[in-house]
Amino acid sequence: MNTTSSRFFDELAKLMTSATGAAQGVRKEVDTLVQTQVERVLNNLNVVKREEFDVVRDMAEKARSENERLEKRIAELESKLSNPSA
Repeated sequence: MNTTSSRFFDELAKLMTSATGAAQGVRKEVDTLVQTQVERVLNNLNVVKREEFDVVRDMAEKARSENERLEKRIAELESKLSNPSA
């Protein structure tokens, strides 16, 4: 009876190992499916990616600082034009 019990438990262990492998495969499939669906929804909503947002933000900051520099320059030139003796 000992070999019968041992064989039963060996077969049960094999079954559990197979079930675990199958469950992991299903999990990977579900993860991939969910990720694909989330990406599709975000693309349909025209959501901007973080990298693109950072690039545009940096460009805007650079443009803002350039505008401030030019405003100061224009103010200096206007003051020189309004007071030519200076």
